[in-house]
Amino acid sequence: MNSQTHPRGVRSFVLRAGRLTDGQQRALQTQWPKFGLEYSAAPCDLDARFGRQAPRIVEIGFGNGANLIHMASQRPEADFLGIEVHRPGVGRVLLDIERLNLHNVRISNHDAVEVIGQQLPESCVDEVLVLFPDPWHKKRHHKRRLLNDAFVALLATRLKPGGVLRAATDWEHYAIAMLEVLANCPLLENIAADGGYAQRPQSRQPTRFERRGERLGHGVWDLAFRRR
Repeated sequence: MNSQTHPRGVRSFVLRAGRLTDGQQRALQTQWPKFGLEYSAAPCDLDARFGRQAPRIVEIGFGNGANLIHMASQRPEADFLGIEVHRPGVGRVLLDIERLNLHNVRISNHDAVEVIGQQLPESCVDEVLVLFPDPWHKKRHHKRRLLNDAFVALLATRLKPGGVLRAATDWEHYAIAMLEVLANCPLLENIAADGGYAQRPQSRQPTRFERRGERLGHGVWDLAFRRR
């Protein structure tokens, strides 16, 4: 299965204007050659790109990179691939990689649907994180949601057997829809004992969306599904 089965009207992002700081621009120029993963429509050799064999975690839409950098600094034995289309966020993460002298992070600045479908081989990652994707809360926009049947099925094929797909949202209606979509994927099984929502893993740094939701009195719903 490849990304061509995913409707091309659905992308993993919406372009927003964002100004690069001088530091972010410098990081993109100096650090990208070392830590950037250029998009190619051919499968990537992750062992070669990271220079070793290790557990692999992919975070889709890492935003400002707080969670990605936190995980990478806490787990030097694992490798992390962050996918984010917005260049200021990419520049910020590259600055953090340089500041913390991290060697276990690679960054893709491309649409996640195409990266997952074309560039990542099957059964190559141990964990995928999709944290607080755009909920597209208006009904007429639901078709734009990233976690639909086709993309979840694609993500499942990229997980190793026993690998875990984790998602979170602070929109209850999207949480209900996400739970239904994930439960309908035959390659995945719910880790939660009651077949519902999961506890937030302690390893996850609360995102700005999560903190915003808490300030607004929103709940936060986590999901965790394992590749059969």
